[in-house]
Formats: sequence, C-alpha cells, structure tokens
Amino acid sequence: MKLTDILKGGLDAAAWERKGYQLPRFDIKALREKTFREPTWVHFGGGNIFRAFPASILNDALNAGACDRGVIVAETFDFEVIDKVYLPYDNLSLSVSLCPDGSIGKKVIASVTEALKADYAFPDWQRLVDIFRSPSLQMISFTITEKGYGFNEADLSRGLGKAVFALGKVTALLYERYQAGQLPLTVQSMDNCSHNGDKVKAGVFAYAQRWVADGMAPQGFLDYLQDARKVTFPWSMIDKITPRPHQKVKELLEADGFEDNNYIETEKHTFTAPFVNSEEVQYLVIEDNYTNGRPPLETGGALYTTRDTVDKVETMKVTTCLNPLHTAMSIYGCMLGYTLISAEMKDDDIRAFVQKLGYIEAMPVVTDPGVLNPYEFIGAVINRRLPNPFMPDAPQRIAMDTSQKLPIRFGETIKKYIARGLDMSNLVLIPLTLAGYARYLKGIQDDGTPFEPSPDPLLEQLQAIVAPLEVGKPNQDYSCLKELYSRVDVFGLNLYEAGLGEQIEGMVRELYAGPGAVRATLHKYVTRR
Repeated sequence: MKLTDILKGGLDAAAWERKGYQLPRFDIKALREKTFREPTWVHFGGGNIFRAFPASILNDALNAGACDRGVIVAETFDFEVIDKVYLPYDNLSLSVSLCPDGSIGKKVIASVTEALKADYAFPDWQRLVDIFRSPSLQMISFTITEKGYGFNEADLSRGLGKAVFALGKVTALLYERYQAGQLPLTVQSMDNCSHNGDKVKAGVFAYAQRWVADGMAPQGFLDYLQDARKVTFPWSMIDKITPRPHQKVKELLEADGFEDNNYIETEKHTFTAPFVNSEEVQYLVIEDNYTNGRPPLETGGALYTTRDTVDKVETMKVTTCLNPLHTAMSIYGCMLGYTLISAEMKDDDIRAFVQKLGYIEAMPVVTDPGVLNPYEFIGAVINRRLPNPFMPDAPQRIAMDTSQKLPIRFGETIKKYIARGLDMSNLVLIPLTLAGYARYLKGIQDDGTPFEPSPDPLLEQLQAIVAPLEVGKPNQDYSCLKELYSRVDVFGLNLYEAGLGEQIEGMVRELYAGPGAVRATLHKYVTRR
C-alpha cells in the first residue's frame, strides 16, 4: 500500500477501506486540471499543520461535492519539504487522527494539486506569478509560524523582487496582481497568534511602503493594498496540536501494510513524514471578510464569523479555557518530575487543579463567543486533549517563556475580577499557580533533586530575586517576594495592589517548607476548593 498507487489504474480501494483508510471520493486528475487552469487558493507553508488541518478540511469539502478546486501549496522556508514530502508522493499525504482511546483514524489527503518553491531561484516562481495574475484566485493563506511574518531593515532595503523573507516574496507577488488589473484578493493568516491578520498586513505594508518610497513601485500599489474593497487581511483562530511523526503511528501503519511511513528530517531540521499525525480535536474560526469569494471550508468544519467573534474565541482560549491550564500544569509538572502532559492528567491532584481552575475560577469572566461553547471547549481540553496518550507534549516545553505568558493567561482574568467587582476571595488556584512560579524558579523538584528551568528571557533576573530563599529552611525572610509579585511586566498588574500579594506569599511559604511540600500544598488547595 503506497500513496503513489492511488493515481494508478487498478487500485484495490476495497483493500484500503477494509483497513480503515478513507480514500478521496472525487476525481483527483480532473481536480488538478481545473485548479491549474483556474486556481482559487494558494497556501504558504507546507508543514504538518497545513496537511493535517486546512488541506484536510478542503479534502472533506471536496468529498462532499461542495467545491471543485484544490489548494496549491507554496513553501517559503524549507524547500526540501517540497522535494521530499510532496513530489515523491504525487502531492498526496495520509492524515492520521490520534484519538484519546489510543485508536487512530486514517484519511488520504488529495486536495493539494501543486507544490511549489516560493523563491525567485526556482522555475516555480513564474508559475506563482501566473497564479497571482489569475482573476480566479480568491485567497492566499499562511501557516508559517509567527516568526515567519518578520522583516527587517536589510530585507526591506533589498527592494522589489529581491526580498528574502516570506512576506517580502508575497508582497512581490501581490505587486504582480496589482499590475494584472488591481484584482481582488484576501490574505488570510491561519497561524496560531493573536490578531494574526494584522501581523501579515503590517509586513506587507512595510515592504510596499518602502518600495514606493524608493521609487520601485507606484503609489497606486500601496493604495490597492490599503483598499479593503480589493484586499483584506482577516483574523482567524486556529487550534490543533500536530506533533512530530509518532513511533507508535509508524508501527500501526506498518502493520497495515502501508509503506510510506519513513521519517524525514531536512537540513533545516523540519521533522515530517509522508503521513502527518495530529489530535482529532480542531478549531478554525475565521473572520468572513473576502473580496473575491472563498473556498467553502465550513463544509469541513471551519467556522466563519465576525472579527469581534474571532477575538472573543481567541480571548476565551488564551485567557481561560486552554493556555492557563497548560501553564499551571507545566509549572507543577516540572516540580513533580513529570515529562508528559498526558501522564500529568492521571494525577488526581493535577487533574482537579486544572478542572477547578478553569471551570470555577476563570469561567466567571469568560465572554461566550457564541460560535463555541466555553464549557464544551474546556471539557474537550480536559477529557480528550490533555489526556491523549499520543500527544508527546512535555511540561518542560510548555514552561518555556513562562514570564511572557503569565500577564495574559492569568493577569487578564484577575483584571476582569477587579473591573467587574467580583469577590477576589474566590481566587485560590490562580494564586496557587503564581505562588508555584516562585518555587519553580529555584529549579528544585519536590523530591529535592535539581531540574533545569525552561528557557525564558527573564529567567536569570527572576531567579536572582528568589535566590535568598532555600527549600526547607525554617524562619527565613520572604521579603524578596515583594519585588517579584509587584512586577507588572511579569504578572500584568501589581499583585499586592490587586489584593492577592499576601495570599500568594503565604502559599509560597508552604511550597518552600521542605521535600514533599509541593505535593502537600497542591493537594491541600485542590481538595479544599
């Protein structure tokens, strides 16, 4: 069983389906021919998340007969991905859904019709120019990570047609569309960062403004990009975990007789395979603001709505229903010696910790976005996502840059309590999380063995504040905590002015009492709550 068998005559489809593989129910060759002539969607970033999510839900729409055009993928960073993941397999891939019960779902993705290298050095560039000049093009989208939207003075100064960064190349292609008649287009980020459409827009405008200022492009080009009747930059919220290819998945596919299960690591350290494995739970909420039509991704599960609703969903996720739970687990998981989030969820204290933190303390300040129910969202996180044995996520990874996350993940909730006049005495587990951070910074597990706190831009600075404290030292001076918990840059507000400083200090004293104090303190507060 190979992916390349699918486009050959005589495929034994029944044999694939007996083993649980969902095959495309549309004419792949006809799809490719029509998409080549009349392209509607180009996606920048050919990584795992693209194949597991945007390409997969388009595949669902194609299976349902809701559309007749595929997606063209363009890679801006790691061109080996095109050479090793797409072209050898006829641009087909296998999407594997990782279910919490340990089973997997298997779906062949055939919605990708072309795979191109987005760089002037390759013949593919001319194909991209032709696509951008096509009146049928509706949308370009991105999963290139937040870093991919970066630009600097050096790249801006290289000029039109010479930029190295992704958005410089994209802006050059947008110039082609402008020259072809100021054709309408939507520029859609699908990256996991807040207000992602604005990040794309900022980069595109920066290049266009510089090229206009340097006389390389006319003012009309910038006017075209800034005309929301012609070009839009909608926001979206995406949420789906897509880890590296999993060894157990590889073994399960081998047992089926599926041969395309080799691991691929590129020179740029992209870890991938002909198959992509991901959690079954997924969310894609998109601002419905398109100037030239769009693919019917709602058929595959995307939710189209207003910008304000996208923002509410993002806020719900980041400040209440997911990210705060992850951070709380990471702080205490590191101190209790855990290396897997899924293993933490088997710990009664930690499970109760995140359940009560989300449902009881954070939920009162959540604004229901309407398109997703906050209680159901948290339920999926706690019961299906965090316990998933396939998810190799570690508290050590999630604990990276914690000082940068605390203001949003906890500070915003505390601010809402204050603004709405809610009873601050109801906050117990959020203060416990913040108290745990002062203990985490010591780099000593609950059993007394050392651990290396995860990388963080403020790590050394914050560790210096708690340096006078020792685990197990009686009657020590905790006054250094005033300096820590009054830092607005770390917690989003002065916790003493918020009325929580002394409460948190008391919890820190308990956590520093000696070996076993972390477990004892955690158990005390989660069972009391």
